[in-house]
Amino acid sequence: MPIRRSLLLLVQAALLCSAVLLLALTVSGSSVLAQKVERATSPVDTIAAHARSMVNEGRQTFRYETFGDQAFWTGTLKIHQALATVSPRTALAVGLKVDADALPQSVRHAIRRGKVNLDDPAVTAELLKLGAVVGVQGSFAADGRLTSAAITCALCHSTVDDSVAPGIGGRLDGWANRDLNVGAIVNLAPDLSAVASLLGVDEPTVRTVLQSWGPGRFDAELFLDGKAFRPDGKTAAVLIPPAFGLAGVNLHTYTGWGSVTYWNAFVANLEMHGQGNFHDARLNDAAKFPVAARAGFADVKSDVDLVTPKLAALQLYQLAIPAPEPPKGSFDTAAAQRGKLVFSVAGCANCHVPPLYTEPGHNLHTPEEIGIDGFQAERSPEGGYRTTPLKGLWSHAKGGYYHDGRFATLGDVVDHYDGTFSLHLSASDKADLVQYLKSL
Repeated sequence: MPIRRSLLLLVQAALLCSAVLLLALTVSGSSVLAQKVERATSPVDTIAAHARSMVNEGRQTFRYETFGDQAFWTGTLKIHQALATVSPRTALAVGLKVDADALPQSVRHAIRRGKVNLDDPAVTAELLKLGAVVGVQGSFAADGRLTSAAITCALCHSTVDDSVAPGIGGRLDGWANRDLNVGAIVNLAPDLSAVASLLGVDEPTVRTVLQSWGPGRFDAELFLDGKAFRPDGKTAAVLIPPAFGLAGVNLHTYTGWGSVTYWNAFVANLEMHGQGNFHDARLNDAAKFPVAARAGFADVKSDVDLVTPKLAALQLYQLAIPAPEPPKGSFDTAAAQRGKLVFSVAGCANCHVPPLYTEPGHNLHTPEEIGIDGFQAERSPEGGYRTTPLKGLWSHAKGGYYHDGRFATLGDVVDHYDGTFSLHLSASDKADLVQYLKSL
């Protein structure tokens, strides 16, 4: 019995030692494994950090970068002379917005109480000094005179939430400023001879065209083809589009010129008149784009390129801007659920493919396919209309729908497609479909 008990104790001791050794090896192995996992995931952390850095850089570019365009707006058009005489009330009336976060708290309170003189141009100067006028950058001499003015992407593609007063509030980047009267603002410039020379007309004609645009509209193609009016006599200017909800979307303009970074380069160089490089051989077509071909817009070169280095971060920031969620209570939830089924059964989802609500691929259609005229499409290289992504559609209401606002309501849009495609939707189907569109 003693011998058997001794053997049993030896076996138990051996098993205990094995367990301790196994535990030690496991802990050691776990430590090594953890180190390997850490090494494997560190590039992901690097990517995330890089993305955050680029988004922050892109936000600064979107909001404040002029790309050196003050050489045009100040040196050529002398717009700063006009701005020096503009009161805040006038500026707000033509759709300029004020970033409340750039204002001292005391000033915000004074505005709410009506204690700020909005009829004094000196107040406009103070707002510019604070960097509070969305999309406009000003420089001042030591004596307080405005010596330079320039614009940024945010001028057209940001608005505010009106939390302090109408036109004064927190920034809403990516929202189309449908209050902005670009034509009226440019028309303030004392010298439009450069624009007149580009278009081959006189200055009074330029001013007439600018005054025809109205709030929320801009005509980028005017400086390519010189077409100021549609055949029906209406302005050729289109609604300023939103710059949110574009991630995953192929073409980013109404008529499919290219991606968001293409359009950033196009606008920075050819519309804002920044100092950079731009290339698009399609603009050499003198028959289609006579103004652009004559001006050499197909291949723009600048001694100092202030645009190209900013494009990557600017693109990432814009693609990161989400479409806004519809306000609570702004649509009928039950009707929207029924409308979702109508959206699918009626074939709307064939082109507006969820969750992008545009085609995951080449998202361009001929005018005939969507049942409208081809005027605006024919001003673009491929002659088509892009399938508009529908997220945040509720926020497009001001100015109407489609590129030119031809449909005043979503109900009008639904009626158009019902007739174009012979859908034979009932009145209740149409109403439910509208509620679904408002819910996106």
